[in-house]
Amino acid sequence: MPTAISLRGLSKHFGDVKAVDDLDLDIADGEFFSMLGPSGSGKTTVLRLIAGFEQPTAGRIELGGKDVTGRPPFARDVNTVFQDYAIFPHMSVRQNVEYGLRVKRVPRADRRARAEEALATVRLEGYGDRRPHQLSGGQRQRVALARALVNRPQVLLLDEPLGALDLKLRRQMQIELKQIQRDVGITFVFVTHDQEEALTMSDRIAVFNEGRIEQLATPVELYEQPASSFVAGFVGTSNLLEGPVARDVVGSDGQFVVRPEKVSMLAPADAPAEDGEHCVARGTVREVVYLGAATHSVVDLDAGATLTVAHQNTDRSIDAALERRGQQVLLVWSRDSLVPLGGNDAVPAGSTTGRQPSSPEENTP
Repeated sequence: MPTAISLRGLSKHFGDVKAVDDLDLDIADGEFFSMLGPSGSGKTTVLRLIAGFEQPTAGRIELGGKDVTGRPPFARDVNTVFQDYAIFPHMSVRQNVEYGLRVKRVPRADRRARAEEALATVRLEGYGDRRPHQLSGGQRQRVALARALVNRPQVLLLDEPLGALDLKLRRQMQIELKQIQRDVGITFVFVTHDQEEALTMSDRIAVFNEGRIEQLATPVELYEQPASSFVAGFVGTSNLLEGPVARDVVGSDGQFVVRPEKVSMLAPADAPAEDGEHCVARGTVREVVYLGAATHSVVDLDAGATLTVAHQNTDRSIDAALERRGQQVLLVWSRDSLVPLGGNDAVPAGSTTGRQPSSPEENTP
C-alpha cells in the first residue's frame, strides 16, 4: 500500500525539552491512524510538524513521497481540524465550508457544488443556510470537518476534535467519523489522549511516551499484547504482577499483565483443582465499584499486590457483588491470559499493581 506520510529521524526540541525524539514512522494511504498518549507525550507536536505549524529540529517529513520539511502549511496537501473548530460565527454553514475555496479563487458555481457535496458527506444536507449558533456541538464539529474535506486534501489531521463534546455525543461521533473516513477514502491522522476513541476508530495506533513511540499496533494487538507496562496501564485497565508476587502466585520471575475481564472471582470453597493451566490467588475484596454495565472489584492479594476484577452485569447478582466488600475470595485466570512484558519500566498512573506470568517457561531468562 502506498505511503501517505513518512517521518524519518524527526526531532523537535524546545530548549532542553525533547518533545519529539528521533522518530521514524510510516502512515499508509487511506489509513485511519491514531496517535495516543498522555499530555506532554509528543503526539500533538508530531501533528503540528506534519501540518507545518512547527519546524523540526532534525529529520525529514514526506507527504506522498515528496519532501515537505521546509514548506509552509499552505504549501502542504493537508488540512487540520482543531478541537475548538474555529467556525466563523458571522457566516452561514455553507459560507464557512466554502471559505477555503474562496481563498483559492475557485469559481462560485464550483464552490457551491463542492460545499454541498462536503455537507452531504458529513450528513448536514439542508443546513447550508443556518448560522453556527443554530447548531449543536456535534453539528458544529461536522461543519469543521466539511470545511476541511471540501479542499480534498491528501491527509486530514485531527487534533482532539471530539474533546469538547459530551460523552454520548462523542461516542456517536466516533462511529460517524470512522464511516466518513471510509466514505472519502483519504488518510486520517487523529490525535487523542482517550484510549476508547483510538480503539474504536483506528486501523493502527501509535502510543506515545516522552517523545517516542512506545508501541505501534492494531487496536486488538495493542490491547491484547501490550509491549510494556506503560502501554498496558495507559490502554485500558491492567493488572501488573512482578517480583515476589509473580514468584509466589505464578512460580516465576518476570513482569506480566492480565486484563481485569480475564479474571474470575470465586468463593474460597469453590477452589478449582490444580491443573497447571490456571493461576489461583487468594485475597480480600477491598472495594466494589458499580459502573452500570459492569462491576469492578478491587482485591488485595495475600501475596501483597492489588488486582482489579471486572465482570458484566448480565444477571441479577449485583447486590451480591456489592456485598463482597471485606470478604475472602479466590481469583482465577488462565495462563493463556497472561502477557509477559519485556522490561522493568515504570507503571503509569491508572495501572493496578499485581500481575502474573503466563508460564514458568515463558518467563525464563
